[in-house]
Amino acid sequence: MRVILAPMEGVVDGLMREILSSINPYDLIVTEFVRVVDCLLPEKVFLKTCPELLQGGKTLSGTPVRMQLLGQHPQAMADNALRAVELGSPGIDLNFGCPAKIVNRSNGGAILLKDPQRVNQIVSAVRKAVPDEFPVTAKIRLGYEDKSMYLENAIAINDAGASELAVHARSKVDGYKPPAYWDYIADINAKLPLPVIANGEIWNKSDALRCIEATGCPDIMVGRGAISLPNLAEVIKTDKLAFTWSQTLDLMLSYTECEIKGQKSTYLPSRIKQWFSYLNRQYPEAKELFRELRIFKTTEEIVAILKIAQLELEK
Repeated sequence: MRVILAPMEGVVDGLMREILSSINPYDLIVTEFVRVVDCLLPEKVFLKTCPELLQGGKTLSGTPVRMQLLGQHPQAMADNALRAVELGSPGIDLNFGCPAKIVNRSNGGAILLKDPQRVNQIVSAVRKAVPDEFPVTAKIRLGYEDKSMYLENAIAINDAGASELAVHARSKVDGYKPPAYWDYIADINAKLPLPVIANGEIWNKSDALRCIEATGCPDIMVGRGAISLPNLAEVIKTDKLAFTWSQTLDLMLSYTECEIKGQKSTYLPSRIKQWFSYLNRQYPEAKELFRELRIFKTTEEIVAILKIAQLELEK
Protein backbone atom coordinates (compact mmCIF):
# COMPACT_ATOMS: atom_id res chain seq x y z
CA MET A 1 0.00 0.00 0.00
CA ARG A 2 1.15 3.51 -0.83
CA VAL A 3 -0.25 6.55 0.95
CA ILE A 4 0.13 9.81 -0.97
CA LEU A 5 -0.45 13.30 0.39
CA ALA A 6 -2.83 15.17 -1.91
CA PRO A 7 -2.21 18.61 -3.39
CA MET A 8 -4.38 21.03 -1.40
CA GLU A 9 -4.21 24.57 -2.74
CA GLY A 10 -3.62 27.11 0.02
CA VAL A 11 -3.21 24.39 2.65
CA VAL A 12 -0.34 22.01 1.99
CA ASP A 13 2.49 24.43 1.24
CA GLY A 14 6.20 23.80 1.68
CA LEU A 15 6.19 24.19 5.45
CA MET A 16 3.13 22.00 5.94
CA ARG A 17 4.73 19.35 3.73
CA GLU A 18 7.84 19.43 5.90
CA ILE A 19 5.81 19.18 9.11
CA LEU A 20 3.60 16.31 7.92
CA SER A 21 6.36 14.34 6.22
CA SER A 22 8.47 14.51 9.39
CA ILE A 23 5.86 12.48 11.32
CA ASN A 24 4.39 10.31 8.55
CA PRO A 25 5.74 7.61 6.20
CA TYR A 26 4.23 9.19 3.08
CA ASP A 27 5.34 7.52 -0.13
CA LEU A 28 4.83 10.67 -2.18
CA ILE A 29 3.63 14.26 -1.81
CA VAL A 30 2.13 16.32 -4.63
CA THR A 31 2.54 20.09 -4.49
CA GLU A 32 -0.02 22.83 -4.82
CA PHE A 33 -0.47 23.61 -8.50
CA VAL A 34 1.65 25.92 -10.61
CA ARG A 35 -0.70 27.84 -12.93
CA VAL A 36 0.45 27.64 -16.55
CA VAL A 37 -1.09 30.00 -19.10
CA ASP A 38 0.66 30.24 -22.45
CA CYS A 39 4.38 30.70 -21.78
CA LEU A 40 7.39 29.13 -20.11
CA LEU A 41 7.52 30.27 -16.49
CA PRO A 42 10.71 31.50 -14.81
CA GLU A 43 12.61 29.27 -12.43
CA LYS A 44 11.59 31.34 -9.40
CA VAL A 45 7.93 30.39 -9.86
CA PHE A 46 8.74 26.70 -9.53
CA LEU A 47 11.01 27.27 -6.54
CA LYS A 48 8.38 29.32 -4.76
CA THR A 49 5.82 26.55 -5.05
CA CYS A 50 8.29 23.73 -4.52
CA PRO A 51 11.34 24.76 -2.45
CA GLU A 52 12.11 21.03 -2.20
CA LEU A 53 13.61 21.35 -5.70
CA LEU A 54 16.68 22.71 -3.91
CA GLN A 55 16.82 19.48 -1.87
CA GLY A 56 16.75 16.99 -4.73
CA GLY A 57 12.96 17.02 -5.00
CA LYS A 58 12.44 15.69 -1.48
CA THR A 59 11.42 16.99 1.93
CA LEU A 60 14.11 17.11 4.61
CA SER A 61 12.85 13.77 5.89
CA GLY A 62 13.31 12.22 2.44
CA THR A 63 9.76 12.08 1.03
CA PRO A 64 9.63 12.62 -2.76
CA VAL A 65 7.70 15.74 -3.80
CA ARG A 66 6.14 15.81 -7.27
CA MET A 67 5.22 19.12 -8.86
CA GLN A 68 1.67 19.66 -10.09
CA LEU A 69 0.82 21.85 -13.09
CA LEU A 70 -2.56 23.30 -14.03
CA GLY A 71 -3.36 24.72 -17.44
CA GLN A 72 -5.21 24.25 -20.71
CA HIS A 73 -2.61 24.72 -23.46
CA PRO A 74 -0.83 21.44 -24.31
CA GLN A 75 2.44 22.93 -25.56
CA ALA A 76 2.78 25.39 -22.68
CA MET A 77 2.07 22.58 -20.22
CA ALA A 78 4.68 20.42 -21.94
CA ASP A 79 7.33 23.16 -21.89
CA ASN A 80 6.78 23.86 -18.19
CA ALA A 81 6.68 20.18 -17.30
CA LEU A 82 10.10 19.72 -18.87
CA ARG A 83 11.44 22.70 -16.96
CA ALA A 84 10.07 21.30 -13.69
CA VAL A 85 11.86 17.97 -14.06
CA GLU A 86 15.03 19.72 -15.19
CA LEU A 87 14.88 21.71 -11.96
CA GLY A 88 14.59 18.52 -9.93
CA SER A 89 10.97 17.41 -9.70
CA PRO A 90 10.79 13.58 -9.65
CA GLY A 91 7.91 13.55 -12.10
CA ILE A 92 4.91 15.69 -13.04
CA ASP A 93 1.29 15.64 -11.92
CA LEU A 94 -1.45 17.30 -13.97
CA ASN A 95 -4.47 18.95 -12.34
CA PHE A 96 -7.87 18.19 -13.84
CA GLY A 97 -9.73 18.40 -10.56
CA CYS A 98 -9.53 21.89 -9.08
CA PRO A 99 -13.12 23.07 -8.42
CA ALA A 100 -12.29 26.74 -7.75
CA LYS A 101 -14.50 29.07 -9.78
CA ILE A 102 -11.66 31.47 -10.60
CA VAL A 103 -9.63 28.58 -12.02
CA ASN A 104 -12.53 27.04 -13.94
CA ARG A 105 -13.49 30.40 -15.46
CA SER A 106 -10.07 30.56 -17.07
CA ASN A 107 -10.39 27.03 -18.46
CA GLY A 108 -8.27 25.29 -15.87
CA GLY A 109 -8.85 22.45 -13.45
CA ALA A 110 -12.10 20.48 -13.35
CA ILE A 111 -13.76 22.32 -16.25
CA LEU A 112 -11.42 20.49 -18.63
CA LEU A 113 -13.30 17.30 -17.78
CA LYS A 114 -15.99 18.57 -20.15
CA ASP A 115 -13.49 18.06 -22.99
CA PRO A 116 -11.77 14.64 -22.82
CA GLN A 117 -10.03 15.32 -26.12
CA ARG A 118 -8.27 18.35 -24.64
CA VAL A 119 -7.38 16.32 -21.55
CA ASN A 120 -5.81 13.71 -23.82
CA GLN A 121 -3.88 16.37 -25.76
CA ILE A 122 -2.45 17.91 -22.58
CA VAL A 123 -1.36 14.60 -21.06
CA SER A 124 0.04 13.40 -24.38
CA ALA A 125 2.06 16.60 -24.91
CA VAL A 126 3.52 16.43 -21.42
CA ARG A 127 4.31 12.74 -21.72
CA LYS A 128 6.18 13.33 -24.98
CA ALA A 129 8.12 16.27 -23.54
CA VAL A 130 9.19 14.67 -20.27
CA PRO A 131 11.90 11.98 -20.38
CA ASP A 132 10.57 8.45 -19.97
CA GLU A 133 12.22 7.90 -16.58
CA PHE A 134 9.98 10.55 -15.01
CA PRO A 135 6.37 9.59 -14.23
CA VAL A 136 3.59 11.75 -15.64
CA THR A 137 0.45 11.39 -13.55
CA ALA A 138 -2.94 13.07 -13.49
CA LYS A 139 -5.60 13.83 -10.89
CA ILE A 140 -9.24 14.10 -11.85
CA ARG A 141 -12.67 14.37 -10.35
CA LEU A 142 -15.52 12.23 -11.68
CA GLY A 143 -16.77 15.07 -13.85
CA TYR A 144 -17.87 18.68 -13.90
CA GLU A 145 -21.67 19.13 -13.74
CA ASP A 146 -22.21 15.38 -13.37
CA LYS A 147 -20.37 12.05 -13.52
CA SER A 148 -21.43 10.97 -16.99
CA MET A 149 -17.95 11.36 -18.54
CA TYR A 150 -15.87 9.82 -15.76
CA LEU A 151 -14.76 6.82 -17.81
CA GLU A 152 -14.24 8.81 -21.00
CA ASN A 153 -11.81 11.13 -19.20
CA ALA A 154 -10.00 8.22 -17.57
CA ILE A 155 -9.63 6.53 -20.97
CA ALA A 156 -8.31 9.78 -22.46
CA ILE A 157 -5.61 9.93 -19.79
CA ASN A 158 -4.75 6.26 -20.15
CA ASP A 159 -4.49 6.51 -23.93
CA ALA A 160 -2.22 9.55 -23.62
CA GLY A 161 0.37 7.44 -21.83
CA ALA A 162 0.00 8.60 -18.23
CA SER A 163 1.88 6.63 -15.60
CA GLU A 164 -0.88 6.75 -12.96
CA LEU A 165 -4.28 8.30 -12.35
CA ALA A 166 -5.55 9.66 -9.03
CA VAL A 167 -9.33 9.90 -8.84
CA HIS A 168 -11.17 12.13 -6.39
CA ALA A 169 -14.48 10.33 -6.16
CA ARG A 170 -16.75 13.36 -6.61
CA SER A 171 -17.75 15.69 -9.42
CA LYS A 172 -17.01 19.41 -9.35
CA VAL A 173 -20.64 20.08 -8.40
CA ASP A 174 -20.36 17.63 -5.49
CA GLY A 175 -17.63 19.82 -4.03
CA TYR A 176 -16.42 18.16 -0.83
CA LYS A 177 -19.81 16.98 0.40
CA PRO A 178 -19.97 13.33 1.43
CA PRO A 179 -20.23 10.67 0.29
CA ALA A 180 -17.29 9.84 -1.96
CA TYR A 181 -18.46 7.64 -4.83
CA TRP A 182 -15.83 4.92 -4.60
CA ASP A 183 -17.75 2.62 -6.95
CA TYR A 184 -16.81 4.86 -9.88
CA ILE A 185 -13.15 4.44 -9.00
CA ALA A 186 -13.64 0.69 -8.84
CA ASP A 187 -15.06 0.76 -12.37
CA ILE A 188 -12.12 2.77 -13.72
CA ASN A 189 -9.68 0.48 -11.96
CA ALA A 190 -11.35 -2.62 -13.38
CA LYS A 191 -11.50 -1.38 -16.96
CA LEU A 192 -8.15 0.36 -17.48
CA PRO A 193 -4.58 -0.95 -17.27
CA LEU A 194 -2.95 2.11 -15.72
CA PRO A 195 -2.55 2.17 -11.91
CA VAL A 196 -5.37 4.05 -10.17
CA ILE A 197 -5.06 5.89 -6.86
CA ALA A 198 -8.24 6.30 -4.80
CA ASN A 199 -9.04 9.62 -3.13
CA GLY A 200 -12.00 10.92 -1.14
CA GLU A 201 -13.44 10.66 2.41
CA ILE A 202 -10.46 8.91 3.98
CA TRP A 203 -10.34 10.21 7.54
CA ASN A 204 -8.93 7.22 9.46
CA LYS A 205 -7.52 3.72 9.04
CA SER A 206 -10.95 2.14 8.82
CA ASP A 207 -11.88 4.46 5.94
CA ALA A 208 -8.61 3.63 4.19
CA LEU A 209 -9.18 -0.11 4.40
CA ARG A 210 -12.80 0.20 3.26
CA CYS A 211 -11.72 2.37 0.32
CA ILE A 212 -9.08 -0.12 -0.76
CA GLU A 213 -11.57 -2.97 -0.56
CA ALA A 214 -14.31 -1.03 -2.38
CA THR A 215 -12.12 0.25 -5.22
CA GLY A 216 -9.60 -2.54 -5.62
CA CYS A 217 -6.87 0.12 -5.57
CA PRO A 218 -3.85 -0.70 -3.39
CA ASP A 219 -2.82 2.97 -3.28
CA ILE A 220 -4.71 5.86 -1.71
CA MET A 221 -4.40 9.63 -1.58
CA VAL A 222 -5.38 11.60 1.52
CA GLY A 223 -6.18 15.30 1.70
CA ARG A 224 -8.38 16.92 4.33
CA GLY A 225 -8.03 13.83 6.53
CA ALA A 226 -4.28 14.42 6.71
CA ILE A 227 -4.86 17.88 8.19
CA SER A 228 -7.63 16.69 10.50
CA LEU A 229 -5.46 13.88 11.89
CA PRO A 230 -1.82 14.96 11.54
CA ASN A 231 -0.32 11.45 11.68
CA LEU A 232 -2.95 9.84 9.46
CA ALA A 233 -0.49 8.11 7.13
CA GLU A 234 1.37 6.66 10.12
CA VAL A 235 -1.92 5.36 11.55
CA ILE A 236 -2.92 3.82 8.21
CA LYS A 237 0.41 2.16 7.46
CA THR A 238 1.41 1.04 10.98
CA ASP A 239 -0.15 0.09 14.29
CA LYS A 240 0.60 3.50 15.79
CA LEU A 241 -2.20 5.31 17.58
CA ALA A 242 -3.68 8.58 16.37
CA PHE A 243 -2.05 11.71 17.78
CA THR A 244 -3.53 12.91 21.03
CA TRP A 245 -4.74 16.48 21.28
CA SER A 246 -1.62 17.32 23.28
CA GLN A 247 0.66 15.99 20.51
CA THR A 248 -1.33 17.86 17.89
CA LEU A 249 -1.14 21.11 19.83
CA ASP A 250 2.64 20.68 20.18
CA LEU A 251 2.85 20.13 16.42
CA MET A 252 0.83 23.26 15.77
CA LEU A 253 3.16 25.31 17.96
CA SER A 254 6.18 23.89 16.10
CA TYR A 255 4.53 24.93 12.85
CA THR A 256 3.88 28.38 14.32
CA GLU A 257 7.52 28.85 15.30
CA CYS A 258 8.64 27.92 11.78
CA GLU A 259 6.17 30.33 10.18
CA ILE A 260 7.40 33.16 12.37
CA LYS A 261 11.05 32.37 11.60
CA GLY A 262 10.16 32.30 7.93
CA GLN A 263 8.77 35.83 8.22
CA LYS A 264 5.24 34.78 7.29
CA SER A 265 3.77 35.73 10.64
CA THR A 266 1.23 38.05 9.04
CA TYR A 267 -0.44 35.01 7.48
CA LEU A 268 -0.35 32.91 10.63
CA PRO A 269 -3.75 33.80 12.15
CA SER A 270 -5.62 32.78 9.00
CA ARG A 271 -3.53 29.61 8.58
CA ILE A 272 -4.07 28.52 12.17
CA LYS A 273 -7.82 29.14 11.93
CA GLN A 274 -7.87 27.21 8.67
CA TRP A 275 -6.11 24.29 10.37
CA PHE A 276 -8.61 24.37 13.22
CA SER A 277 -11.45 24.02 10.72
CA TYR A 278 -10.05 20.56 9.94
CA LEU A 279 -8.99 19.62 13.47
CA ASN A 280 -12.52 20.24 14.72
CA ARG A 281 -13.58 16.97 13.09
CA GLN A 282 -11.07 14.87 15.02
CA TYR A 283 -10.64 16.63 18.37
CA PRO A 284 -13.42 17.99 20.63
CA GLU A 285 -10.73 20.08 22.34
CA ALA A 286 -10.06 21.86 19.04
CA LYS A 287 -13.67 23.04 18.89
CA GLU A 288 -13.42 24.51 22.38
CA LEU A 289 -10.10 26.23 21.73
CA PHE A 290 -11.25 27.58 18.37
CA ARG A 291 -14.19 29.33 20.02
CA GLU A 292 -11.64 31.16 22.14
CA LEU A 293 -9.07 32.12 19.52
CA ARG A 294 -11.28 32.86 16.51
CA ILE A 295 -11.91 36.44 17.64
CA PHE A 296 -8.20 37.30 17.61
CA LYS A 297 -6.48 38.68 14.53
CA THR A 298 -2.80 39.09 15.37
CA THR A 299 -0.04 36.51 15.45
CA GLU A 300 0.92 37.50 18.99
CA GLU A 301 -2.61 36.92 20.28
CA ILE A 302 -2.95 33.56 18.52
CA VAL A 303 0.42 32.30 19.76
CA ALA A 304 -0.39 33.37 23.32
CA ILE A 305 -3.67 31.41 23.27
CA LEU A 306 -1.96 28.29 21.91
CA LYS A 307 0.78 28.45 24.54
CA ILE A 308 -1.71 28.89 27.37
CA ALA A 309 -3.60 25.85 26.12
CA GLN A 310 -0.37 23.87 25.99
CA LEU A 311 0.53 24.85 29.56
CA GLU A 312 -2.88 23.83 30.81
CA LEU A 313 -2.44 20.38 29.29
CA GLU A 314 0.91 20.00 31.03
CA LYS A 315 -0.52 20.66 34.49
